[in-house]
Amino acid sequence: MASTQSSYVRAQMIAAEPPPPGVTGAAHWLKTNLFATPKDTILTVIALLLLAWYVPQVLNWLFFNAQWMGTDRSFCATVVQSGGSQPEGWSGACWAFIGSRFDQFIFGRYPIDERWRPTLVGILFVALLVPLMIPKVPYKGWNAILLFVVLPVVSFFLLVGGVFGLRHVETSLWGGLMVTLILSFVGMAVSFPLGILLALGRRSPMPVIKTLCVTFIEIVRGVPLITVLFMASVMLPLFMPQGVTVDRFLRALIGFSIFASAYMAEVIRGGLQAIPKGQYEGADSLGFSYWQKTGLIVLPQAIKIVIPGIVNTFIGMFKDTSLVSIIGMFDLLGIIRQNFADVSWASPVTPLTGLIFAGFVFWIFCFGMSRYSMFVERRLDTGHKR
Repeated sequence: MASTQSSYVRAQMIAAEPPPPGVTGAAHWLKTNLFATPKDTILTVIALLLLAWYVPQVLNWLFFNAQWMGTDRSFCATVVQSGGSQPEGWSGACWAFIGSRFDQFIFGRYPIDERWRPTLVGILFVALLVPLMIPKVPYKGWNAILLFVVLPVVSFFLLVGGVFGLRHVETSLWGGLMVTLILSFVGMAVSFPLGILLALGRRSPMPVIKTLCVTFIEIVRGVPLITVLFMASVMLPLFMPQGVTVDRFLRALIGFSIFASAYMAEVIRGGLQAIPKGQYEGADSLGFSYWQKTGLIVLPQAIKIVIPGIVNTFIGMFKDTSLVSIIGMFDLLGIIRQNFADVSWASPVTPLTGLIFAGFVFWIFCFGMSRYSMFVERRLDTGHKR
């Protein structure tokens, strides 16, 4: 009897069958996504017509009719006559302006013979950041210490100088992409741990700590970043002892980091509130202390939940660095706009070309952060199929 029943047990799985012929291929994708309904078909046709009319003009202006080489505005301030009944218009983008001022856009007014120092800092930054972002590379702890502790100290002495025979370079000469990256990196590195402490303090059962954290967060989040930068640049020196001054760039770093930490605290607090109560109770039942429970159980889960919010805050911080031009410092966008006043490159197409270049650089960094955050989310996603 047992052998009769076991004869109905399958020894191997049935091989997967191919999908029906009508649900695969490019034709199926087009039908499903672009031509599923009459309304979708109309919208798709309109979009294709607009692209067919607009994209060639954009490509002509950006690339084919653009001025790639030149030494002054005469190469870009030229008028071209379109054929037929089309009106006259200016030539394409003035990429010669970008090429001529590229070094200044990267380093600002940093002395030319000393620009090897920020270049070396950039190389060290990339060399430490890339292994930290690759999951399979070992020694993540040492890598993080070198990136977030050792590198800032080394970068300070390299960029500022005045020691070890290096020429002193005032921060007023800094500018361009270098300032944008320094402000954003320091802001991210400071705001993340400070935001965690503020979020934990806001949820603390101790009234004094909770009140202080809530007051700090609500006050900073309730004012614009420009106000914080003005206060850090103008009012901070008033609270310093007589004869003690604070570097203007350092003031901007402090104001920027304080502002970012308040927003980061609310992002982290949202993740802490999303953790089920059972996680806290389970850690308590195992006899964990508060810091063990927070560091080993609660905080890792909370951070994983709010990765999109954290990256969104980082992207906002990276773009907000352009506001430091209000207090007399020139990041990438500020240094590009400053060069619009250069009479040797003044032309109708120069400002638009510079702004497109700045927007493209900002987009590259923001898009890279966004894509990497999606990779981290997929890797840490333990509740769904990948």
